[in-house]
Amino acid sequence: MPQLDSNGSAADSSASPARVALVTGAGSGIGRAAALGLAQAGWQLVLVGRREEALCETRSAAPDPALCLVRPCNVADAGAVKALFAEIERHFGRLDLLFNNAGVSAPALPVDELSFEQWQAVVDVNLTGSFLCAQAAFGLMKRQQPRGGRIVNNGSISAHAPRPNSAPYTATKHAISGLTKALSLDGREFDIAVGQIDIGNAATEMVRPMQQGVRQANGSIAVEATMDVQHVADALVHLAQLPLSVNVPFMTLMANRMPYIGRG
Repeated sequence: MPQLDSNGSAADSSASPARVALVTGAGSGIGRAAALGLAQAGWQLVLVGRREEALCETRSAAPDPALCLVRPCNVADAGAVKALFAEIERHFGRLDLLFNNAGVSAPALPVDELSFEQWQAVVDVNLTGSFLCAQAAFGLMKRQQPRGGRIVNNGSISAHAPRPNSAPYTATKHAISGLTKALSLDGREFDIAVGQIDIGNAATEMVRPMQQGVRQANGSIAVEATMDVQHVADALVHLAQLPLSVNVPFMTLMANRMPYIGRG
């Protein structure tokens, strides 16, 4: 498994080969924190997202940027995902971990005011993008030697309970739970462990409005507790380093005081 030079090209190395992880949505927030946590643990990384500049910022923050391959990609584009995984196989020969993290949301509008395009954009990234990456990872993990690997899907607390005016996001995150279960079952015979981490109120740019106050199920506006996103990175690294004989199908990681248990 070759290391990478500063330009992301394969380079010879006499060091012991590191495991390879792909993180989608790696340019910011949970994706960046997860990628940097894995990098700190010695993983080689493929940093995927739409914004190359943001991905390069993540790579620059890694302990050894030379171990990070930056590849802009729209995960909702089947052709782009196929090309991405073909390149991963050429560079590394394998993939040990896929963190299906990329996600978007629609404006918080009543369902009858949402456009079809707003609905479709969320489905394309959150659900179809996760499927396409998992599908390609399955193919590579089945044929690589030694075979197998781990896939972790980012489900969100919305995989369990919705926020007001969140039909597209909530629907896709509920669907991710079904995808996780199906892939976990299908992956067993190939030593592919598939699980899901449902994250609540990790302190990223996306949840900043919650610290100002967001609408609750009863119509009130309330400030919500958040947690350090580093805890998410630590949890993912723990999952990633488990042997493939062990799976954590579902993990919920949340700010203790956030209104999830009892939401609504």
